[in-house]
Amino acid sequence: MIEKYKKHIIAVSMVFLVLTSNAQQHPDQKLAAIFNPANKKVLVAAHRGDWRHTPENSIMSLTNSIEKGYDIMELDVKMSKDSVLVVMHDNTIDRTTNAKGKPGDYTLAELKKLRLRNGLGRVTPHQIPTLAEMLAVAKGKVIINVDKGNHYLSQVIELLKQTGTTGQTIVNVNDNTPYQELQKSLNLPDDVYVMVVVAMKRPDALSIIESYKTRKRSIIQPIFDTDTLSSIKALPSLAEKQVLWLNSLWPSLNGGHDDDRAVEQGEEEQSWGWLLKLQPAILQTDRPAELQTYLKQQKR
Repeated sequence: MIEKYKKHIIAVSMVFLVLTSNAQQHPDQKLAAIFNPANKKVLVAAHRGDWRHTPENSIMSLTNSIEKGYDIMELDVKMSKDSVLVVMHDNTIDRTTNAKGKPGDYTLAELKKLRLRNGLGRVTPHQIPTLAEMLAVAKGKVIINVDKGNHYLSQVIELLKQTGTTGQTIVNVNDNTPYQELQKSLNLPDDVYVMVVVAMKRPDALSIIESYKTRKRSIIQPIFDTDTLSSIKALPSLAEKQVLWLNSLWPSLNGGHDDDRAVEQGEEEQSWGWLLKLQPAILQTDRPAELQTYLKQQKR
């Protein structure tokens, strides 16, 4: 009888360990894994977090993303008048808050008195978060992509060191910048994950991508407003040696293979399926829940 219960306990324990390891994989490990050439897992990046249910770039958009199991939250940073990094997409606060002006017109204390608007434009109780606050919530739980912070890269990188979140954060650099040029303008630590957006219609697009092969922790984000470019055909082979991040946001970033086509027109294979053939390790989306379901169906 004792042996029978022992076997039952062991079996239940094994199932629990498997479920726990899959559900609670540390974001450092999850991010490092996509650099393994044998990786087949596609990570879901929630654009500005769970913005359909809470204000974009808010702390709740982050906590919702964590609770819903999204792999990455993309956010954007600006600088306050007193040199504090805050999370905000636009160059002004007009669209997303109950005030007007630039983030740099206000001190952090003044920005904290404002309130964020939701996707319908309604004022909510939510405040503008600092990047430090977001990193504290995300630590050990979800990968963060810091976008729109090109002017503050040194400060962003220093904050990652201070908060111990370097291993779970991807930092965007200036678009279409060859790696050699980036090295001249910024002393990047080797442990920082960087991502460069590359416009595939540029004649030097493939050479820009090629330049990042020398940096181990680099991610390429190709964008294209048409799917007929010859350079796009090279992406699957490039993905064998470099990590690709693709967007299923609006059509100008993916040649018409976008989220709305998948969800509203029911053409998942013509949108997400088409993008998966380019072998990305990450897909950024405004429909993270639906994309997450689709990837599970595809065993990706």
